[in-house]
Amino acid sequence: MTFQPRELFPDRSARDLFGAEIRRHREKADMSLRRLSEVLNYSKSHLARIEAAESLPYDDLPAKLDACFGTDGMFARIYALAKNEPFPGKYRRMIELESQALVIEQYMTVSAPGLLQTPKYAEALMRSVHPHAPNAEIEAMIKARIDRQALLTQPKPPRCWFILDEAVLRRPVGGLDVMCDQLTSLIRRGTQSHVTIQVLPFAAGEHPEMLGGVLKLYTLPNKPPIAYEEGSRSGTIIEDRAEVALHRENYDLLRAMALSPRESEAVIQAAMEDYTPCERPRT
Repeated sequence: MTFQPRELFPDRSARDLFGAEIRRHREKADMSLRRLSEVLNYSKSHLARIEAAESLPYDDLPAKLDACFGTDGMFARIYALAKNEPFPGKYRRMIELESQALVIEQYMTVSAPGLLQTPKYAEALMRSVHPHAPNAEIEAMIKARIDRQALLTQPKPPRCWFILDEAVLRRPVGGLDVMCDQLTSLIRRGTQSHVTIQVLPFAAGEHPEMLGGVLKLYTLPNKPPIAYEEGSRSGTIIEDRAEVALHRENYDLLRAMALSPRESEAVIQAAMEDYTPCERPRT
């Protein structure tokens, strides 16, 4: 199968424009990514993510590109705009929907929701998912994720409902101390009046979202509800009303199968015993 490079939309995003200009000048010079990485003395894998608008440079790459292609500061100027877009285009609309939602409902299979992650937990995930990313890029992704959590403390926060598969509690992300802090944070978040956390226990058995990844439902002001599905490398916004209704039904079934908030807190407390020494928070 012939490799097809990711489609870019330079008219919609400065990140995409930056990547598109790398691709355009590279192809005009009849250079492969490998050859360009050798010329720039730059990681090929990171360069590929930048060209696909999945990552941004956090060093002197714009200046190196301008020197390589003789573009008189063009890459530096585009980068000045692109760095203000912390999320790749495939996630940007989801973040916008999240910021507008009156109600956010989410089911997570293997990790804590981004809105509830501690910085160290987020860092452990980012370094696992992006093992070749430079430290500056990881730090920028962590900041972007934690900044989203301001939603939960604004004067009129959205009503948030999180259903966590028990695997979220049992998989030790980042080590014992990181998991202890993360579970403690979940319990504290669950005491907020606008946040409900439920655990879907292993004992519940099979369920309608077993073959999926992340499921989110957004209730928006004066608009039809929207669903969002996310896998390990992609996300899909679903607006078709019939499909959204099906995901709503699945989510309601998960909610019925999950433990009550009080029972869920007790399960989180019990899971903390796996990450000793871990002092249980007072609630």
